[in-house]
Amino acid sequence: MMISKPLYTLQLKTKQNFEDNLTHLKNLILDCESDSIILAPEVCLTNFCYQRMDEAAEFAKVATESLLRLCSDRVIVITMIEKYRNGFYNNLKVFYKGELLHKQSKHKLFPLGNEHLHFQSGDIAEIAPFEIDGIICGAINCFELRFIELWQLLKGCDLIFVPAQWGKERKDNFETLSKALAITTQSFVMASSGANDTCAKGSAIISPFGYATKDDEQEVISLRANFNEITQARKFIDIGLSKTPCNP
Repeated sequence: MMISKPLYTLQLKTKQNFEDNLTHLKNLILDCESDSIILAPEVCLTNFCYQRMDEAAEFAKVATESLLRLCSDRVIVITMIEKYRNGFYNNLKVFYKGELLHKQSKHKLFPLGNEHLHFQSGDIAEIAPFEIDGIICGAINCFELRFIELWQLLKGCDLIFVPAQWGKERKDNFETLSKALAITTQSFVMASSGANDTCAKGSAIISPFGYATKDDEQEVISLRANFNEITQARKFIDIGLSKTPCNP
């Protein structure tokens, strides 16, 4: 049976005021169709605010409660700064039907941005497939896109999320790697990068054949995806991919 879903990838500027960022994000989410899947850029509510990490971690609690109320009829994928006993983590969280459906901490930290000095590295085992309404999903967080061994962990997924705050000097890298991820895994890829002056933009929804829907002038990029395209791609160009079973 055909699965069709409206997909939305966001391309936002992040301001200094965390509350303003959350309000803007919520308004954009409310404008998206019900039964949709929405991806926001990496740490779009706070940015990498290394001088305000404790404040950002406290705000993550507020944001989490707010997004749990918004996700009754749509999927929201976002990353936020959170604190545990041994330090701070860059956590990707998937909200759906009023619950936290999936969480993973960023495993590969970006040394050029000094992330390794401010964050703890997540467990690589958290980079694993999960299911949304029969769609097998996976996620790679920004810098992790450069590591092909992490792509291998998500082979067989139907939809892969790539939230990012990618530097504009490496815009072509981001767009090329995102498209290569879609072609290599024969899956849909949703890439969402920030729109601040230092960011690459380049947000896109990419089909299993590598066709990209993107627009650097827009905050919201959308596509109604027909997931039958995955079956067609894998049958037409057979490289041995099949669905990856999710952990219960």
